[in-house]
Amino acid sequence: MFFLAYNAMDLKELKLLVLQGEDLHIEFKLKSNHPEKIAREMVAFANSEGGKLIIGVADDKEIKGLKYADEDLYLLEKTFKNCIIPPLRYELERVSIDLEKEILVFSVDSQSDGPYILSFNGENTVYIRYEDKALKANKEMREVLKGKAKNRSYGFQYGDKENLLVKYLDEKQVITVSKFAKIANISNNIASRTLVLMVLAGLLAITPHETEDIFSLL
Repeated sequence: MFFLAYNAMDLKELKLLVLQGEDLHIEFKLKSNHPEKIAREMVAFANSEGGKLIIGVADDKEIKGLKYADEDLYLLEKTFKNCIIPPLRYELERVSIDLEKEILVFSVDSQSDGPYILSFNGENTVYIRYEDKALKANKEMREVLKGKAKNRSYGFQYGDKENLLVKYLDEKQVITVSKFAKIANISNNIASRTLVLMVLAGLLAITPHETEDIFSLL
């Protein structure tokens, strides 16, 4: 089941929004001819801080619009329904830019019942938003999202490896799973579980990266 609301944004508000450019919370797509890519951005927003996906705007901020917005919307809604797990809550705003063309604006809040998954071509992939991109979530980010979805508190006790970690972060500021495993002389699996638990306990921050996620003290 989808949770969908139709709101009203006027052209002036749209232009101000587009002027901001693409960032952590705003993404432009000119067309809907690759609906799975649009679904990927929706998933990334839901797994991160939320955002607005604007269809009918070019990367250079030119507002071109969609001539057959009803057809585009049908295709996108069908893709969202078939390819996003679990069903995603979002809002839709349709903005007329002239007598023939419209802009579709999808708003997605950060959602805590994930992680949300894009299921396409036999692959299930978790995406997160970082800066102005949708990135595949690494193992640690996926585990953090799963843990947050359980909506419970996480206790934590410091041991030798945790004290070593904090000392390292006081000096170097950031660390990865592989680096933690090396300096603490532990397996990558133990290093991963420790860092994830410390994120869930509110002791560390996690920053997504294409290769290895980066951890830092809060």
